[in-house]
Amino acid sequence: MTDSVEDTAGPAGAQSPGDEPATAPEGGYPAARLRLLQDETSTGPDRRAALARLTDDWLAGLLARHGTAAGLSGTALVAVGGYGRGELSPRSDLDLLLLHDGRADAGALAALADRLWYPVWDLGLALDHSVRTPAQARKAVREDLKVQLGLLDARHLAGDPDLTATVRTAAYADWRESAPKRLPELHDLCQERAERQGELQYLLEPDLKEARGGLRDATALRAVAASWLADAPRGGLEAARTRLLDARDALHLTTGRATDRLSLQDQDQVATALGMLDADALLRQTYESARTISYAADVTWREVGRVLRARSVKPTLRGLLHGRTAGKGERSPLAEGVVELDGEVVLARTARPERDPVLVLRAAAAAAQAGLPLATHSIRRCATANRPLPVPWPAEAREQLVTLLGAGTHTVPVWEALEAEGIIPRLLPDWERVRCRPQRNPVHTWTVDRHLVETAVRAAALTRRVHRPDLLLVAALLHDIGKGWPGDHSVAGETIARDVAARLGFDARDTTVIATLVRHHLLLIETATRRDLDDPATVGAVAEAVGSTRTLELLHALTEADALATGPAAWSAWRGGLVADLVKRVAARLAGEPDTELRGAGEPTAEQERLAIEARRTGGPVLALHTRAEAPSEADTGPETPAPAQEPVGVELLIAVSDQPGVLPAAAGVLALHRLTVRAADLLLLDPIDEGPVLVLSWRVAAEYGSLPQADRLRADLLRALDGTLDIPARLAERERAYARRSRAVLAPPPRVTVATGSSDTATVIEVRAQDAHGLLHRIGRALEAAGVTVRSAHISTLGANVVDAFYVTGPDGAPLVDAAAHEVAAAVERALQ
Repeated sequence: MTDSVEDTAGPAGAQSPGDEPATAPEGGYPAARLRLLQDETSTGPDRRAALARLTDDWLAGLLARHGTAAGLSGTALVAVGGYGRGELSPRSDLDLLLLHDGRADAGALAALADRLWYPVWDLGLALDHSVRTPAQARKAVREDLKVQLGLLDARHLAGDPDLTATVRTAAYADWRESAPKRLPELHDLCQERAERQGELQYLLEPDLKEARGGLRDATALRAVAASWLADAPRGGLEAARTRLLDARDALHLTTGRATDRLSLQDQDQVATALGMLDADALLRQTYESARTISYAADVTWREVGRVLRARSVKPTLRGLLHGRTAGKGERSPLAEGVVELDGEVVLARTARPERDPVLVLRAAAAAAQAGLPLATHSIRRCATANRPLPVPWPAEAREQLVTLLGAGTHTVPVWEALEAEGIIPRLLPDWERVRCRPQRNPVHTWTVDRHLVETAVRAAALTRRVHRPDLLLVAALLHDIGKGWPGDHSVAGETIARDVAARLGFDARDTTVIATLVRHHLLLIETATRRDLDDPATVGAVAEAVGSTRTLELLHALTEADALATGPAAWSAWRGGLVADLVKRVAARLAGEPDTELRGAGEPTAEQERLAIEARRTGGPVLALHTRAEAPSEADTGPETPAPAQEPVGVELLIAVSDQPGVLPAAAGVLALHRLTVRAADLLLLDPIDEGPVLVLSWRVAAEYGSLPQADRLRADLLRALDGTLDIPARLAERERAYARRSRAVLAPPPRVTVATGSSDTATVIEVRAQDAHGLLHRIGRALEAAGVTVRSAHISTLGANVVDAFYVTGPDGAPLVDAAAHEVAAAVERALQ
């Protein structure tokens, strides 16, 4: 006996024993069964239950008739597995256990079993059967996990009910006692099956039972719940399981076979049988159901791991229990209002999602960056209590979304958790049209929505190649968003992307770039593989469509990310070479355009000049803190009033100090020690009263968590850092060691430091692209100081989790560096960041 793992057919050419003809099975069951299956008014759970009752009565009659005729007592017929749950699809096999008390003659018992099993085989039904005493059943349970799972669904059909009750009671007692050992084994079985069968929610021809997110996983969740160690999220789970069972019923009826594979040639018929519009509607519903079950399984197995860990058991749940934790019961801060607890990201006790609309994105970004799951109860609390984000979004919300998208593979489980709890459609209303949408193209591995997320994952690995990683990541997320609408998806997607980018708070220029990337995301690959690149008209057309070298740079990265996310057949060295050749030709055509992205700081403001004069007069650093307000939301302006251009959120910190060695690394180190995240910064070298230069640093900062420090404390620490009494490198190293247990899990691309040739006539521009990290700007400043260059100005940007910094430096003589020296400085900075 097994949990319906394999269909066990009867012997070839099976005939009923004794004088029972194979062509005339018992009673009127065959005819009644056929009428039920042909009754179009009886469908779904009602038909499955009716078929189970009809089969129950038939089998009970067989046992009563033949058991009495043989003079046997002390027997019971038990349904197990799917039949035990009362879920009989038209071609389901029957899982049966004949129990006996051990007193019957072995020959008589074997003859009784034959008279039960052969009528089933005569009907062409598969049968999984066994004959055991309660003691033998209990022994089998201990030896075979699948037998144990089947008995959890044991249901009495006929005979002595005490025998069935004894076996059921023992099965549940044994299961709960052995659960700490058996649940890891069950999880391994689920994982191995998923590796063999794939993810139901993405397969064009899914196995409704065996694939991950299918009926097997739903049954496994029932077993976990029966252990009393953990339970699955209930929302939508039963409905999802029911929809998969309904699809399997329709599949059995349309094919006439006991199959669980939803083949392409059968999908239209199955959709019609279920009253659906077409096969795409069937697949989308199937994917949605599988996604619900998969998410419930992820949450449940994670909870199992937490419980077993708390019991100090050493389980072997692969991939679940080896994660970093802050220690049992210990809370470790990750971001404002977000902490790590027992290997999950949860809301802090002081978090107030009803007052903080950005909290859910902040928690998601922190979870993805840390490589940790986002706790279900925290997501649900945000979903129920969170007020909507204003439109356009505040800068922090946009930055947190970009940080989430830039976390690489860790983005996927966090995004799926947000989607399962209904957060994503609230943030991006257009997402609903592509959610679970199938792609009937064998080249595509994923559904449309997962392909978009996967493209962002691939784009995260290419962020060092572009000057605006935030635009690349958002364009990656939106490039196929038009597939939810009729017509050319690139054309429809351009309009949607423009609306979404404006909603996210991008300015008009950035919005145009994102829309252009979405509109032309297929341009490079199609042109490179289908057109003559030696024809000037080909290159000219691409140049005209793209418009600028910076947009071309982004489009090149998006093209590669899109192809890699599509599937192994969509990208190759040959295709990559053709696209690179095209990009090189188009870049040459566009080379005459002015480059306005890299710049030094502009003219000083009145406040900066005032602080510079004060710093020169007092001889010490001068600090000023200014809070920048958000743009008014629609609630403030009214729905018909366009929102004004949005200022970056955060606090502006101005520092003016006499020019001296080590100012930049000292100031950056002090901010890092006080857990201040630098979102943007400018550095100016001023000479306000012709008495010597003054450095003015303008920082846009935000507290990593907690409140902002007092300006007096910052000034005192800056003075200590400048006079050498505050050892910033040692303090930062100490903090890194203290927080090593929650070090980021994101495998970010390596830093890239380059010389931006031709960007300035008065200085050499060193450009740094790297993953944002604690003390990063301090390390850059120290490397530049060690290289013996003077930083004349700087433009520092943090875009999500990526930094793109430009430093305008000169040599000791105040002139730009020669080419060889410039590249040596760039290499030294890059080494310092590795």
